[in-house]
Amino acid sequence: MPALPVAPPAGAPRRLLDHVRERLRYLHYSLRTEEAYVHWIRAFVRFHAPRHPRELGGPQVEAFLAWLSTERQVSVSTHRQALSALLFLYQQVLGQRLPRMEAIGRPQRRPRLPVVLAPQEVAAVLAQLEGTHRLLARCSTAPACASPKHCSCA
Repeated sequence: MPALPVAPPAGAPRRLLDHVRERLRYLHYSLRTEEAYVHWIRAFVRFHAPRHPRELGGPQVEAFLAWLSTERQVSVSTHRQALSALLFLYQQVLGQRLPRMEAIGRPQRRPRLPVVLAPQEVAAVLAQLEGTHRLLARCSTAPACASPKHCSCA
């Protein structure tokens, strides 16, 4: 069982991630969302170390997201999750509306095209087969044989 986070001593300055966790819990976000957002905010801070996010802006957010896409080659959903975490940080925790933050490019999923061979392509592949492989391929593509012992598929 994970240990519960320990509150900082009274009078000690609170860390940024403590503010993030507090705001997430206040807004009733799930624990898994909290873990994901903290992960991406921490990665963003490390990417731009040693500067605090208050000193950074839209161009730095775009640079981080571009790095995720190009260097780390993260999926579209991962990219969107990182963007959502950073938007939460700036809007809900730091209370900043950065210019162009809403206009940051969100990647689109590439359409998945089915891989299907045309009848001519299938015939070309089958024509290249020889021996047992040819016999098996032709029998599996032909209608069911009435007499399997005397198969005329070949």
